[in-house]
Order: sequence, then structure tokens, then C-alpha cells
Amino acid sequence: MKRTIFILVALLGLGSMSGVAAQKVKDIIPGVSINHFKMERNGKYLTVEMSVNLTALNVEANRAVLLTPRLVNGTDSLDLPSIGIYGRKRYYYYVRNGIGSISGTNEAIWQASKIPNNIDYHNSIIYKEWMDGATLKFHRSDWGCCHEILAEYENLLGQHNETFFPELVFVRPEAELMKSRSLSGSAFIDFPVNKTVIYPEYRRNTVELGKIEATIDSVRNDKDVSIISVWLKGYASPESPYTHNRDLAIGRTESLKEHIRRLYNFADDIIVTEHEPEDWEGLRRYVESSNINHRAEILEMIDSDLEPDAKEAKIKRTYPEEYRFLLQHCYPALRHTDYRIDYNIRSYNDVEEIKRVLKERPQNLSLNEFYLVASTHEPGTTEFTDVFETAVRMFPNDKIANLNAANAAIRQDDHKAAHRYLDKAGDSAEAAYARGALAIREKDYKTAAMYLGKARKMGLEKAVTTLAELTERGYTE
Repeated sequence: MKRTIFILVALLGLGSMSGVAAQKVKDIIPGVSINHFKMERNGKYLTVEMSVNLTALNVEANRAVLLTPRLVNGTDSLDLPSIGIYGRKRYYYYVRNGIGSISGTNEAIWQASKIPNNIDYHNSIIYKEWMDGATLKFHRSDWGCCHEILAEYENLLGQHNETFFPELVFVRPEAELMKSRSLSGSAFIDFPVNKTVIYPEYRRNTVELGKIEATIDSVRNDKDVSIISVWLKGYASPESPYTHNRDLAIGRTESLKEHIRRLYNFADDIIVTEHEPEDWEGLRRYVESSNINHRAEILEMIDSDLEPDAKEAKIKRTYPEEYRFLLQHCYPALRHTDYRIDYNIRSYNDVEEIKRVLKERPQNLSLNEFYLVASTHEPGTTEFTDVFETAVRMFPNDKIANLNAANAAIRQDDHKAAHRYLDKAGDSAEAAYARGALAIREKDYKTAAMYLGKARKMGLEKAVTTLAELTERGYTE
């Protein structure tokens, strides 16, 4: 008995992307060379084309050789129609016994003595989702009498990967005529009872004053920044008569203004002050978020039309236990000063300077300047993505910043980040298009078509061509 031999030839690194022809392949398996191989997606079909050179193939008279392109992805596989080469005796044996071919009716049959040097192979199959990432192998089996396989050879022709990556639409933000920015916060400066004079060493005043000073210093020491104003608003708590609290709020805010003016030698018109005698809004926020007893009733009193002193007295009289709790745990925080530093930043026109500022002080850049830097990098690279991610950190609620960051994330297949950014990208045509592009990458073609259709109705031309390609590929109903 003859022994069946199975030979697996070492795989060649010849994977080809969809729609891209592979380079010329010689001697892919014994006796067979492949020229002009191409595997590509055409709408609903996957098409395989190649020129099969058989000048080196020898088939004995009583033998047959079956050449079969085989598409494989994991446990899924599909044999494409084979090329059968039959020796003279084997050919006539099959004819006499009514056997059309080894592999079936679609086989291309050749008698060994009459085969051309090159056979042009072309076949289209209905595309299935499992074919994304599938490899196409070329399989040779040698057959003897009694349908016995004598030997087998196999090698890789290429790989099909879906390359439908719609062109993404990045939006260039408008240049700012004036880059105006602000930094803000709250400081809780302690004053002795009924006093308006600031004592920097009193209780936690060193820390609280340091908050304001650190904020001012963060911009004042930047040569590209000009401070326009320092805004201060002082608040008092409601436990004393309203007129007294008003005087305290005014006096304490003026003391803080003078402290800052002397420290930084600001002009008189730079520091602007306001006051709020009693911070009822802050009290309401605290009560609303607490689990205090009679919360609803106290909130109703806070929201009433009573005068401030009458309102405070009613809460104290009606709910004395809760009032004592608020006096201890909430009222100290109501005695605070809100502050805001308004400033302008000069514009940068040189890209190399913008790159330097990006590394050192990204908060000084406008979205347009971020865009200019990004345009110097290859889309999809880490550097390209980093620019847009830095931009969205500086402008976390800006729709264009989030849109461009989402597109950059889509380019890197970071779908989680892309979804997060798109949640804040607004409802523009470009945002709808980006959601459609992300859905394509996630193979949710129904959702993709919906968003692309929306972008098309909003007048985005790119959505027209992308939706047409989606339809051409058979992804839409």
C-alpha cells in the first residue's frame, strides 16, 4: 500500500489588503507559480483573480492534480472552484466511468497534455462577515487510482482585511481675535468676630490667601499673558442682622482688595469688587444635598418671600436642632470670597513656537493653534492623536475639541474614547458623520447609515460619498 504524504510548505509573508494586488509569486507550491494575484471586495462579492502558471507542472498519465483556492478564517472555510489537471489515462478513465471531475461541476478541467502555460483564474463569491481577516491558501492534492490522495501541498496567497475606513472630517476651529481666559476659585478667609481687618496668620488664612496668590502668580509670571482684571466677591453668612452682614461683606472684600493691591502693586482699576451680604444660595445647595431632618420644610422657608432676617429667624425658631447643625457645619463655608483672574494671551503664528508652547504651557494655546500643530503630523500617529487629546483636556466642554479628539481616537481604533468624546461633540453635521464613521468601524452598519443620512441631509458632502460607498459594499438594505 502506498503511503499518503502531507506536506505543509512554510507560509510566505504575502498578506494583501482588500483591493490591493499582491506582488508576483513564484513557485508557491511545487509545479505552480502565481502571477498578478488580487483579492478584493466588490459590493456584495469577494473577488479572487490570479494567473496560474503551470509550465513546471508534470502530471503522470495515471495521475491527477487538483488545485484549489481555499478561504480560511478559524473554523470557517470555503473552497473556491478548483482547477483539475488530468493525466491521459486518468482523464479517459474518468470519461469512461461518467465521472465529470474530482471536485464537482464547477471545476475547470484540463488534460495534462493540453494545458496552457497560464490559466487566468477569476471567481466571485458572496461576501460573508467571517471573511474579514480570512486567508486565501492555494492547495494542491495529487490523486492516484481509486480516488487515493497521494500527496498534498499548501501555501498562503494572501489575506483579506476590510479596508473600508471612511475619510474622517476634522474641523478647523476659527482663530480667536483675542485669547481671553480666566481662572477662578473660592477662598475661606477667617476674620475675628465682627472685624474686617485681614490677619494673614490668623487660623488658616495663610493657606486661603495662598490660593488666590497662587492663581495670580500662575499667569502673572508668564511673559505672554496680560492680566486684565482681578474680580472679588465677598459673602457673609445669615446668622446676624442683614445690614450688619452687608457691612461685613463690603468691609472684608475691600480689605482683601487692599491686601492684593499692595502685594502685587496693581493699578486701582484692575481689582473689581462685589459683595453678597448673605449667601442664601449656598445655604440652599447645602440643605438640598444633605440628609438633614425637615429638609423639604427648610428648603421651602429658604425659597419663601420673607425678608432675610425674618427667614433666618423662622428657621431658627421652627427647627432649632437643625439650625444648630447648620450653624456649625454649613455657615462657616458661607463666609467666603469668590475670585476670578481675567487675562489675555498673545497669539502664536509660528508653528515651531506653537510646538514649544504645547510642551511647556498648553493652556496658552487656542484650539486653532492646536489644529495647526496637529496638521504637521501624519494622521493616525501617536503625535497627531496626542495634540487633539491635549486640546480637549484644555477645552473639555468645547464641541469642536471633542469632535476632533473623537476623530483622532477613531483613527487609532480607540472606540471607548471616541464614544466619550462624541457625547460632548454636539449635533453638527460633522459630529453626525463622525458617529457614522465610528459605527462603520464597529460594523454597526444600520446605525452608520442612519448617522450618515443625517449628515447628508445637513449638507455635508463627504457624507454623500461615504453613504454611497457603504451602499455599494452591500452594507445597507
